[in-house]
Amino acid sequence: MLILPADGPASGRLIADALTSDGPEQIVRAIAEALPPLAARLAAGRLHGDPEAIVGVNDSGDKQKALDVAAHDHMIAVLRDAGVRQVLSEEAEDVIHLSESGCFDVAIDPIDGSGSIGIGAPLGMLFSILPASDRGFLRKGREIVAAGYASFGHSLDFGWSVGDGVHIATFDEAAQSFRIARENVTLKPTASTIAYNASNERHWSAGLQTWVHELRLGKDGPRKRDFNMRWLAAAVGELHRILLKGGMFLYPADSRPGYENGRLRLIYESAPIAFLIEQAGGAASDGTQPILDRSPGGLHDFTPLIFGATDEVENLLGHLAANKG
Repeated sequence: MLILPADGPASGRLIADALTSDGPEQIVRAIAEALPPLAARLAAGRLHGDPEAIVGVNDSGDKQKALDVAAHDHMIAVLRDAGVRQVLSEEAEDVIHLSESGCFDVAIDPIDGSGSIGIGAPLGMLFSILPASDRGFLRKGREIVAAGYASFGHSLDFGWSVGDGVHIATFDEAAQSFRIARENVTLKPTASTIAYNASNERHWSAGLQTWVHELRLGKDGPRKRDFNMRWLAAAVGELHRILLKGGMFLYPADSRPGYENGRLRLIYESAPIAFLIEQAGGAASDGTQPILDRSPGGLHDFTPLIFGATDEVENLLGHLAANKG
C-alpha cells in the first residue's frame, strides 16, 4: 500500500468493540464480517470467470448475474448461522425460512447496482432487520430495528444503525476487520448536489418537471443558487455519498409502462435507505408520504423514492403537491 507523508497507524475502533453479540447487533456484525469475501471476488473481476454471466431471471423479470446469485447464497448461509428466522431477498421469489426459533427477520438486496458489475462503478448491499412476526415482511418500515449497507468501491465501507444514529466503518486489511471511521453521521438540511437520471425527465409529472427546471436555472432562477448533478446508477452508492457529503436522490414514478409505481423495491431497498436517512436527520418519501409509513402489499413491491437533505425533499414535495392532478 502506498503510504502518504502524513499517514500513521490505522485508527478507529474495531467494529467488534461497537456491536454486541446479542439481538440485532449480532446480525449486523455477522453481515459486516461476511463482506470481505464478496469484495475480494469483485476485485478479481474476470480473472477466475465472468461475474456478469446471466444465470437466471428474478421475480420481476430482471436478469440475474452470477455474482447476484452467489452473493445471495453466501448471505443466506451467514444469516442462517446468525440465527435469523426468515429472509426476504431480491434474488428469491418467496420468503426463505431458516430457523423457527429465530427472533429476527432480515430483508436484503445482496448486490445493489448489479447492472454495473465489471465496470468499476459503485455496487453495494442493503438490508433491514425486523422483530420476528407472523405478519412476515408485509409491515411498515417503522418496525425496522436496524438497517445497514455495504459500499464496494475503492474502499470497502459498511454503514449501519441500530436506532442510535448512523455509523460508518472501513475495512482495514491489516486487522482483517472494519474500523469505525465516522460516528453519528448527520445530514445538513440543505443540498447542493442532486442525483437523478436526467434521461427520464420527459416522462415525469408536471410538478417534477417544474422543480427540475427551477433547479437547472440555478442562481439565475427562483432558487438563487447553483446545483451540481450526480448519477451513480446504484441507490446504495448514492446513499453512501449523501451520508458522507450531503445532497438528495430521486427515482420517481413516471409515465412509462412498468414505472408507474417507481422502480426501486420498497422492502429491501427503499425501507433500509429510509431508516438510515432518518437516523441521520434526513427525509425519505415516495412523493406523498414517508417511505417508512408505507404498507407493502406484496413482497417485491416497487416504490418511488426521494431521499436526502430535508429542505430539498420538502421543496420537491411542495412542487408535487401544488401540481397534483
